[in-house]
Amino acid sequence: MPKAPARHDVEQCERSNAALTRAFTILGKRWSAVVLGGLSVAPAGFRELSRAIEGLSDSVLSDRLSELTKEGLIARTVDEGPPVTVSYELTESGRALMPALEQISSWAEAHLGPADPC
Repeated sequence: MPKAPARHDVEQCERSNAALTRAFTILGKRWSAVVLGGLSVAPAGFRELSRAIEGLSDSVLSDRLSELTKEGLIARTVDEGPPVTVSYELTESGRALMPALEQISSWAEAHLGPADPC
């Protein structure tokens, strides 16, 4: 006898949809995932990130750093110096997100074709 198709568990779907909506409210903003990826290797200062991410304006970078800090994905550290320096690094939550972002990157390379040259 053929197996009956699986039925969706409405509550499970609602929880999943809510979680995805929350995640993409943060990650769906342009440059957010790229900024996180830029911090995946090591902490960096504002200028380092600005130079490393081509096409990202300073104002948008500032906005994304503030938002990602507020969401607990990155931490902002101020060294009083002299000179005063500010650096950003991934928090535990931010580091936990890296495998998913790496998978998205691999998927994009495999299914979206090559990026347009700048």
